[in-house]
Amino acid sequence: MFESILNHSSGSLNMADALICMMVSIFLGIVVSFVHTIDNKYSKKFILALIVLPLLVQVVIVMVNGNLGTSVAILGAFSLIRFRSMPGNSRELISVFFAMAIGLATGIGHILFAVTFTVIGSVVIILVTKLKFGENRNVKNLKILVPEDLEYENMFDDIFEKYTKKVFLMKAKTVNMGSLYELEYEIELKADIKSKSFLDDLRIKNGNLKVSLSTPLIDYNEL
Repeated sequence: MFESILNHSSGSLNMADALICMMVSIFLGIVVSFVHTIDNKYSKKFILALIVLPLLVQVVIVMVNGNLGTSVAILGAFSLIRFRSMPGNSRELISVFFAMAIGLATGIGHILFAVTFTVIGSVVIILVTKLKFGENRNVKNLKILVPEDLEYENMFDDIFEKYTKKVFLMKAKTVNMGSLYELEYEIELKADIKSKSFLDDLRIKNGNLKVSLSTPLIDYNEL
C-alpha cells in the first residue's frame, strides 16, 4: 500500500517525482508548524525552521541515494547542533522530530505514508492539547513566612486538610537575618477552592506575614 514513487536503485532521479516530494514536504512542514502553534509558545524563526526542515531532510536522503543509515547519522549531527545551541521544551522536541520524520518519508518517496502519519500525529497532538490531558491545574507553589519562635512543622495542618489534596514541603530556610522562616510548599488545591479564603486563613496563622501562591513555571522549560 505504502509504495515509493522514487527509484533509488537506478541512480537517476525523475524531476517530476522529486518536485512532488518537495511540495509535499513543504506542505506537511506547514501542517507541523501550525500544530506547533496550538496552545504553545513559539517564535517566527522556529516556525520557519519547522516548515523548511522536512525539505532539507528530504534533500539529504536523496543526496545519499536513499541510504537510511548514512542519512540518519548526518541528520542526527544536525539535530545535535540545534539542541546544543538552544534550550527547548518537549513540544519543540516533538515538532522537530515530527518534521524530520516527514523528511525521511518523503526523501525515500513514501508520500502517502508521510501524509498518513502526519494527519494521525497532528490529530493526536491537537486532541491531547485541547483536552488538557495530563494537566494538573490545581498544583501551586506556596510560600509562607513564619516567625522563628513558632513550630512550623504541623502549624498549618488543619488549613491544608481543609483546602488541599496534597502537600509537600520542598524547602525551609531562614530569612531576614534568621528572624523568620520561609517555607516553600508544592500543593494541590481541592476543586472550587477560593484562593483568597485559603490565603486569609494562612495569614491568621502566621501573624499576617507574607504569603504567596503561584503557578509552577514548568510548561515551557521542562522536557
